[in-house]
Amino acid sequence: MTLDLAKLHLIMNDDTTGLDKAFETVEAVVAEVNPPEVKKSQPKKVDGKDEVQDDYEYARGNLYLLVDKGQEAVNGALDLAMSSDHPRAYEVAGQLIKHVGDVADKLMTLQKDRKSVKEESAKKVVTNNSLFVGSTADLQKMLKNASKENDK
Repeated sequence: MTLDLAKLHLIMNDDTTGLDKAFETVEAVVAEVNPPEVKKSQPKKVDGKDEVQDDYEYARGNLYLLVDKGQEAVNGALDLAMSSDHPRAYEVAGQLIKHVGDVADKLMTLQKDRKSVKEESAKKVVTNNSLFVGSTADLQKMLKNASKENDK
């Protein structure tokens, strides 16, 4: 009976070391296990020299990340759907699959857009046709002056 009173006294005083002694328990220290750090990939950083190229690389990196995350979500949704056999779970998995496919299509569209922007910037404007506004007498004078300058 006195042991019970001692235990009750220790509980009331909230002395945990005394509780360990009273109940003859050993405090076990468990090392906290941290899950391995998942390296989150980020889009490639840009240097600011070529804005079109930088924007392309940034958008492409983001789309790749979206595809990766979408595939993880699809795998999880399919596992859940198979384990629950619930029609809504299958519907959500189907929608996720569609969205991942749409992001993959956006990658192809991004490639086409990049090529069209490069082609636009590579084109040079060349004017082969010249137009003279004036009378025929003015044109003849201008041509005579030009021929005299070429003869000199």
